[in-house]
Amino acid sequence: MRTEVAELLIDIEAELRQLALWERVPPPASALASSEPFCIDTLSLPQWLQFVFLPTLYRLLEEETALPERCAITPMAEEYFRGSQLATSNLLAALQRMDDLLTAE
Repeated sequence: MRTEVAELLIDIEAELRQLALWERVPPPASALASSEPFCIDTLSLPQWLQFVFLPTLYRLLEEETALPERCAITPMAEEYFRGSQLATSNLLAALQRMDDLLTAE
């Protein structure tokens, strides 16, 4: 399962880059320190994916520690991208696969 998670992380990053949602400059540390789910008060969802979700899961994989037992990012992503003109179907599919993989375990 860990290999599948790693592959999905790569897919999510690739989709963010493809959609031109990947940022070169990280947000300030104060934005990353939010206690709100998805850092909704300080980050956009793509920023949260790039600067919180991806690094956290990569770190867990590297340290060979337990992965989250539940994941439900897709509903938030669907809401975030609702009405946007971006072709987000591949990103949403990758997030759904991650949700399914982590929640099924």
